[in-house]
Amino acid sequence: MYCARTAEVIAGFQKLRGLPTTGLCDHITWTTLVESSWVLGARLLYLTSPHMRGDDVQAMQAVLAKLGFDCGRADGIFGPNTLRALTEFQQNYGITADGICGVNSLRALERTSSQSGDGPGIVTVREYETLLTTSDNTERPRIVVGCFDTSTRLTRLLVRELRNRGDDVMTIENADPHAHARTANSFSADLYIGVSSAETPATEFAYYQTDSFVSAGGRMAAELCAEFVRSSQSASDVVAIGMQLPVLRETRMPAVMCAIGLSGSDDSALGMVPALAKAITQWNNQPI
Repeated sequence: MYCARTAEVIAGFQKLRGLPTTGLCDHITWTTLVESSWVLGARLLYLTSPHMRGDDVQAMQAVLAKLGFDCGRADGIFGPNTLRALTEFQQNYGITADGICGVNSLRALERTSSQSGDGPGIVTVREYETLLTTSDNTERPRIVVGCFDTSTRLTRLLVRELRNRGDDVMTIENADPHAHARTANSFSADLYIGVSSAETPATEFAYYQTDSFVSAGGRMAAELCAEFVRSSQSASDVVAIGMQLPVLRETRMPAVMCAIGLSGSDDSALGMVPALAKAITQWNNQPI
């Protein structure tokens, strides 16, 4: 029986995993529960279609990054970048370079990682390098603005404001977060910002964060958005927060998900547009 105690436990799990704390076991929560059940070493890890997902993949990615093998962000998705990083590690260690993380690869990872330091890893370092290069670029940023529900007026006004500033902007209106991520990735966007309504009073600007990885560019963008909106509306219930929402997880660039709280009226929500545009411009000038 789905009782109050079950809802409380689910809410605790959602908070721990950076998901909306609703207490309801929706599709995203159930998928995350399944993925969290995998421990590194419990199964072979290799490239499949669709890609393997789980905490075991994320743990392997974190170790590879710490050792200097770039598999991209530790998102728990075994894609082509993870395959390449794992194969390069196997080649360097002198074991069969088959791109399969089995017993031999796990032993090699354990032995090698025990002799490494506690630095941020190559993924974080390269993200900083990319952001520094972007800040020196005179070209206007490529931005994808996504709308998930009835916030179309806000997102369309934001797109117009950004285009008037000379930014190269693409928009998507779709309830599927995977479609948003595919659009942003195919557009080779410098920044993704999504907008949806929230069931909580506060307005949240979320960036991608796990136990082993934080998107530096996403966090800076989210903090700037929260700061500018908070100042423009003299509101205290506007926050930046690290989360693991699917769209933040699957986008390959810094990304921000704006969840507009129930306390905001339509007019106050639309009043965010100039502040958001200024925050994005500020981020483009100084992304970290």
